[in-house]
Amino acid sequence: MFGTETAEHDARVPAAAEHPSAPIPVVGPGIGENIRIPLGESGLRTFPLMLGAAEFGWNVDLETSHAILDRYVEFGGNAVHTADGFSGGRSEHIIGQWLRSRGVRDSVVLGVRIGSHADNPGLGPTNLVRAVEASLTRLGVERIDVMYLDATLDRSTNIEDTLATVEWLRDAGKIGVVGAFGFAPEQLVEARILASAGYPRLEVLDEPYNLVRRGAFEGDLRLVAGAQGLAVTPSHALEHGFLSGRHRNKAHVSRGVRGEQLRSQLNRRGIRILRALDQVAAEVDAPVAAVSIAWLLAQRSVVAPIVNSFATAQVDELMQGAGVVLSPAQLAELTRAGN
Repeated sequence: MFGTETAEHDARVPAAAEHPSAPIPVVGPGIGENIRIPLGESGLRTFPLMLGAAEFGWNVDLETSHAILDRYVEFGGNAVHTADGFSGGRSEHIIGQWLRSRGVRDSVVLGVRIGSHADNPGLGPTNLVRAVEASLTRLGVERIDVMYLDATLDRSTNIEDTLATVEWLRDAGKIGVVGAFGFAPEQLVEARILASAGYPRLEVLDEPYNLVRRGAFEGDLRLVAGAQGLAVTPSHALEHGFLSGRHRNKAHVSRGVRGEQLRSQLNRRGIRILRALDQVAAEVDAPVAAVSIAWLLAQRSVVAPIVNSFATAQVDELMQGAGVVLSPAQLAELTRAGN
């Protein structure tokens, strides 16, 4: 058993571990199956790390994707996140096949970001209904547990129209909890005002956030999320793998989109952050990736970061992030490195 205590989340600790900073042991099944935390006020309870499926069907084939999902669940994870636009819907197909073949649908919290598929883009009423129906078909399920409204491709649809459609979808049993992605602070405020008038309430917020990418969240967005009691499930928790510590030389980074993303972080600030991570990782005897996740879990309003994986061995490292306790001094050192 391991604790998930951070400076902000004392309530997560189930039982005192032998050593407070000991990472999750990378042996045996079911290590974290009893570790569940409330997903805000939604009524759902999740492991404090969501497995992202952005790479499934793109850089990770079906067999490897299923192995990654198996490993995550073996260690006690129970929350999987995908999007209708990931790999043109192939990510959803892969997850759906896995849910059916393993018979684990009832024990998995399924989060789906809706609004980025080329066939039904945006959050207009017609496209939203069609997009949800298409996702349900690809996943082979009757209900999405957490539907994140993706506003990144749609800045024109009236939020009231969107929430009215969400109400119909929820009443029809097709979705459960409602979340937001790509919403500006003022949109969250407008959505809460509409909720007070009877429209569905946003309960979860997905905003890209990590040690490298902090500016967009650490301002009005965090203030609004805290005031509304939103459960923050930040995506890009490892900034495309940079915060795993594996990529430190531009010459050794592969070409393509992912390579460009990594090279953009290999600057003076990025190297400073990696050095701080190295130091803390050595102090707590945990992988750099786990320390990056532990820092996120210590941040106000953050409940469960969304982390993608390319291999089962990476899952072993990532899951340790929920069991690492960082001291106030270590948290401060990591935060300063990114300033």
